[in-house]
This record gives sequence, structure tokens and C-alpha cells, in this order.
Amino acid sequence: MQEIINQFSTLQLISIVLIFIWTGFVRTGIGFGGAALGLPLLLLVDGNPLFFLPIIGAHLLFFTSLTLSSRIHNVNWSVVGSVMAVIIIPKFIGILGLFSLPTHILTIMVFLITLFYGLTWLFNYTISSQSKWVDGFLLVLGGYVSGTSLVGAPLIAAVVMRYVKKTELRETLFILWFILVFFKMGTFVAYDVPLNWQAALWLLPFAAIGHFAGLKAHEYLVHSDSTVFHRVLGLGLIVVSSIGLVKIIGS
Repeated sequence: MQEIINQFSTLQLISIVLIFIWTGFVRTGIGFGGAALGLPLLLLVDGNPLFFLPIIGAHLLFFTSLTLSSRIHNVNWSVVGSVMAVIIIPKFIGILGLFSLPTHILTIMVFLITLFYGLTWLFNYTISSQSKWVDGFLLVLGGYVSGTSLVGAPLIAAVVMRYVKKTELRETLFILWFILVFFKMGTFVAYDVPLNWQAALWLLPFAAIGHFAGLKAHEYLVHSDSTVFHRVLGLGLIVVSSIGLVKIIGS
């Protein structure tokens, strides 16, 4: 653990702590986006996604299990089965891409996808369709992006929210994230990617702060109009992704 701490400055460590509080809050608050809203920030601290992805994955498995232990009855299992049937193959293709793409290309992909999400949220544009073909495209794309970087959740959520009640959405998504991340963590083990479990444990209490704050926020968002919240998030995503792209291009 000391070696991990030594590789970052004090300012970087403080930034990482704050970001993991944020990811815990977002993941539990809206049911998705912990990686999509956290990984771009983490890549501004350190440009290696393979360092942070196992930590994010471990936290997701832990906190989704914690939430589902008392809310499993809210899961729409029919939708889970239908979605998994579509995204499982592109998910594995995306995982292979994670290990074949150069780090800087993968990082650019993360920032570009994040920029796209930011623009849709800022201008209150909902990614949706009334066609099963478009639903399938969004799921395939979301599965692939989820495989490469874990930031495909908004695309998958855009489809799932068409078929489940608002009160079922978060728990149904949590089951999907658990299955997808479980496969990804298994792939990390198979490819001897360090899981950085000591760093994950060290950051767990900070992510827990965000998690429990997110539980309260979720109850509020379920019964309110979250447009303003999403627009503020969208603006933040645009700023972060723009800074990241300028940083990479400049280097």
C-alpha cells in the first residue's frame, strides 16, 4: 500500500479521495455513471486507466451487493435477461480491445465519450428510441464501451429505463453492472492485471461516504425533476473532458 501512496503526490491523493467520494455518490444516487463521471476525473490525475478500473470495479461489486441485499425485489429480471442476451458478446469484444488498444487511444476514447454524454445532459437531450433496432444498437455500443472502459452505462441505461418502472430502474441496472463487472474483473485476473486491492480497500471508506449520501439523493431524485441536476453534471463533464483532450493532444 505504501508503494501506491508513494507514487502520488499529496495533492493527487486528495484528488483521488474526493473523486471516489463523488463516484460513490453518483453510482448510488442515479443508479449509473460512477465510472462515466469518475474515470475522466481520475485520468486527469493519472493517465493509466488500467490502474483505476479494477478499483472502480471492486467498489461497484461491493456497493451494488450492499444495496441489492435489501432491494432485490425491485429487480426486473425479465429485462435483465433480455439486455444481457444482446450485450454479452460486444462486452467481451470490448474487453479484448481494452488490452489491445494503446493507453493514449483508450484515454482519448473515454474523454470523447464523456464529452458526448456531457453535451446530451447539458442540452437535456435524452438518448432514447421507439425502435427495437435502435435499442439493440445502443445496447451493443454500450456493451462494447463498457468492455473497454466501463463508461457505457448511460447508453445501456437509456434502453433499460424504457422497459422498467422508475422505482425498479436503479436495482435492475445494479444487477446488470454486477454481472458485467464480474466478467471484467475475471478477465483482469486472467490477464494478470493488478487488481490494486490494497488501494481499493484504502479508498473504500471514502466511497462509502458518497454511497450513503447517494442513498438519500436517490430518494429525492425518484420523486422529483432531475433536469437541473443532469445539466450541471453535463457542464462538468464537458469541462473535464475538454481539459483531458487538450492535455493529451498537447503532450
